[in-house]
Amino acid sequence: MAHALTHTHEVMKHLNQRGMPIVAVLAVKFAVCVTNWATRYRTRQALKQLEPWQLRDVGLTPDQALSEASRVFWKL
Repeated sequence: MAHALTHTHEVMKHLNQRGMPIVAVLAVKFAVCVTNWATRYRTRQALKQLEPWQLRDVGLTPDQALSEASRVFWKL
């Protein structure tokens, strides 16, 4: 996820340098935000479906996975 955020910041910096209208910049930022929210939501929902052995493979306990899955999508 950190790589995606870094990439997003680089893209936004490039868009701002090109002199895009403010409405276009805001629309892109909004789209990026909604995409990040959707990714967080899907990822957290998927955590609920993993078996304990799968959670161990990714370094999480069932309690940690449940805690993460119960978080709202707009919070990191």
